[in-house]
Amino acid sequence: MRILQVCKKFPYPLNDGESIAVTFLAAALRELGHEVDLLSLNTTKHFVDLDSLPPDFNFYRRVAATRLDNRVTPWNVAANLLFSRKSFHVSRFVNEAFRQRLIRMLKETSYDLVLLETIILAPYIDTIRQHSDAKVVMRAHNVEHEIWVRVAANSSPLRRLVLQKASHRLRKFELEAMNKPDLFVAISEPDLVKFRALGLRRPAIVTPIGIDAAAYLPDDAAFDGPLRLSFIGSLDWLPNVEGLRWFLDKVWPALHARYPNLEFHVAGKKAPPAIMGLDLPGVTVHGEVADAPAFTNAYPVMVVPLLAGSGIRAKIIEAMMLGRVVITTTIGLLGIPAGHGHEVLVADTVEDFVRAVDWCVAHPDELLEMGRRAARFAREKFDNKRIAVHFIQSAMASLPALRQNVMRLGDTESI
Repeated sequence: MRILQVCKKFPYPLNDGESIAVTFLAAALRELGHEVDLLSLNTTKHFVDLDSLPPDFNFYRRVAATRLDNRVTPWNVAANLLFSRKSFHVSRFVNEAFRQRLIRMLKETSYDLVLLETIILAPYIDTIRQHSDAKVVMRAHNVEHEIWVRVAANSSPLRRLVLQKASHRLRKFELEAMNKPDLFVAISEPDLVKFRALGLRRPAIVTPIGIDAAAYLPDDAAFDGPLRLSFIGSLDWLPNVEGLRWFLDKVWPALHARYPNLEFHVAGKKAPPAIMGLDLPGVTVHGEVADAPAFTNAYPVMVVPLLAGSGIRAKIIEAMMLGRVVITTTIGLLGIPAGHGHEVLVADTVEDFVRAVDWCVAHPDELLEMGRRAARFAREKFDNKRIAVHFIQSAMASLPALRQNVMRLGDTESI
């Protein structure tokens, strides 16, 4: 099968959930024998020098990218809110040069399937239909407006007002866009339930984040010493920042008072100055790290204090594959059917987090066993090749014309 994967930001390096989901799915599809091309916006915020891609980023038949300046400033936010009725979150990714590159690729290759890796790219569906007979599949990595509603609720009054208006427009866009593709793909079962409740009528499947387990090798050495906690996540993503600040402001003082020697290590790309400049007892801020799995492996317990979000948190799956014990909120665990006290620890309040750390301190042997259960769980549920097979089979079952076309071409080995 010939597949064009379209992204709103270049899916490398693998330091956020969207990039991980995109890259490992493409790699698994290629391993299954499909031809996958990549077309991506290469944004100012997440710019990647394509000449610096590593040799193992070789599973795409063709890679194309279009530069886009999508910086957020007070001026372009104000202009959008005052002089436009369109969603600011979406309009930042509408670009004529990108549309023309998309047209050229559709004319040069007869694709069977075009996979839009976010609902934000729905404005390009009409272009795809005008220039290709490919089936359009759109994967929503989050219920986007829901994230911003929750972020707004935790913001200052002025910022809340701006985010409420922006999230209202984003919600209106999502309600219209989700019924435009031939097949809608949710990143998790809870997200699909939400989209159905919002009015999704199109054929729909679930394709979660898949990870190549061979790239994640657990190291039990961190469990031998004193308990240490870690956090890693993209610190230019507001829900991560909000959750981390809440943990540092509310939870960490209680933990430090109880365990004066406890260490908390924080890593993440593009950390704001307020976090990079933190001077809290027991807290070390590393900023962006070169090897995220190695950082995660260095500490037995990862905390993910997420207060807003949807979809699936890739960092939790990565940590579980590495045999780490994850303490996260109910929101953080969305889409990951792990059990509290079995593969993970769930904490939603300051008291919950303190109790979870109390348990970790008191049960070092059980801590290691929980990490091993987590690793087995993650490998069973989130292996990228299994997920790629399920994606292709589900897409063909949902789109009979796609299956007939593939059967006609004789591409049956990977079905």
